Amino acid sequence: MDQIDIVYLWVNGADPIWQRKRAQAQQRLNPDSLAQYGNVAGRYRDNGELRYNLRALERFFPDHGQIFIVTDGQRPEWLAEHEKVTLIDHADLIPAAARPVFDAGHIESYLHHIPNLSERFIYLNDDIFFGAPVKLADWFAADGLAVHFEPTASPTSDEIQKNETALVNAAVISRRWLGQQFATYQHIPQLCAHAPRAMLKSALWHLEEQAQTLFHAVRSTTFRSWSIPPIMSDLALRWMIQHDLARPQFSPALYISSCEPNAGEQFHALRQHFGQLPYFCINDTCDDCAGDDPRLGLVAEVLAHLLPTPSRYEVSVA
Repeated sequence: MDQIDIVYLWVNGADPIWQRKRAQAQQRLNPDSLAQYGNVAGRYRDNGELRYNLRALERFFPDHGQIFIVTDGQRPEWLAEHEKVTLIDHADLIPAAARPVFDAGHIESYLHHIPNLSERFIYLNDDIFFGAPVKLADWFAADGLAVHFEPTASPTSDEIQKNETALVNAAVISRRWLGQQFATYQHIPQLCAHAPRAMLKSALWHLEEQAQTLFHAVRSTTFRSWSIPPIMSDLALRWMIQHDLARPQFSPALYISSCEPNAGEQFHALRQHFGQLPYFCINDTCDDCAGDDPRLGLVAEVLAHLLPTPSRYEVSVA
């Protein structure tokens, strides 16, 4: 059985060199093109999620393959040199004329270009964690890989909307494009969930050949644009379902929004059910809050409590 590699995108928004790149790029930004929450600090803030994500990965999926961390010339200071971890610089994937890039949708459109990536892999945002022992059959089964959707339908417009989230607009583009390509396409009205994304490298190469115009568009962005939604978080998943390479799942999962008034209750639920949750998401929705905001501290506090044991990927502390 082939290995299952793991791919993360990671950024340290506090890095002065990266901040200068962002500030220079913002000078050329058309504000009218910017997606909702497309350039807030919370999109780039590092609350230590990747460190704890790797702890969860080692605890719940110790037989994983290579770990690829895609980043813009950065390296977590706590990350050890390890044969199972490969840093992939944006320059290794993205043409020079398109860099720097601050849109995850643009960056992730190149994931299947990662050298030596396994055919079957799982793409994780660093704020999406495994929360229970991973059973590969739950993600890669004979009847297709699992695509997780939110349990309830989310009505969407026939057109993308400037004030809608990227996931909503991505679903609109998917419904339109897939409906044009396939007479048998049946659109699932639920949104794709904040979940680990099981992927097939060969399928993504095939999709890129079929959807060249969409890939060209998403690779033209610098910051997330409301008019150019991401591909990998919706279209790629629905395309694999259409080709019987994947199957939809509608199991509810724990989604924590760090700025919501009930975040404390959500974190309590996480503490109570940790070890039994196939996955969970802690989304930094505090946007442009100060770095010492107590809501951010709560994220690190809860993760440190749940995952206190360093992984083999961390620098040893004497």
